[in-house]
Amino acid sequence: QVQLQESGSGLVKPSQTLSLTCTVSGDSITTAYYYWTWIRQPPGKGLEWMGAIHYNGNTYYSPSLKSRTTISRDTSNNQLTLRLSSVTPEDTAVYYCVRQISNSGYMEGMDYWGKGTLVTVSS
Repeated sequence: QVQLQESGSGLVKPSQTLSLTCTVSGDSITTAYYYWTWIRQPPGKGLEWMGAIHYNGNTYYSPSLKSRTTISRDTSNNQLTLRLSSVTPEDTAVYYCVRQISNSGYMEGMDYWGKGTLVTVSS
């Protein structure tokens, strides 16, 4: 089965850059026609679609986060990377990486999820 595992620091200081890695097993991140997506959930709030990278390397971002978000990949290690710059305490959330099928709505077509990792933004 496809497995996704998030990793990275659980604590980031305000104004710094949040960086997370998602290691994928059971499927290549270059296999047509999937998106590899980052989603987050602040405490007590709903899920927020952040952005995705398509199997061919094209990236897509939420308009509200586009200016601060970079999604990239390391195909040799079958890994995804999320970077969110200039963080504030409002960026505290559980962050998930997700596999998403092509031609889905932004919160549709998600068939495999990582377990999620909590990142706290605090000084």
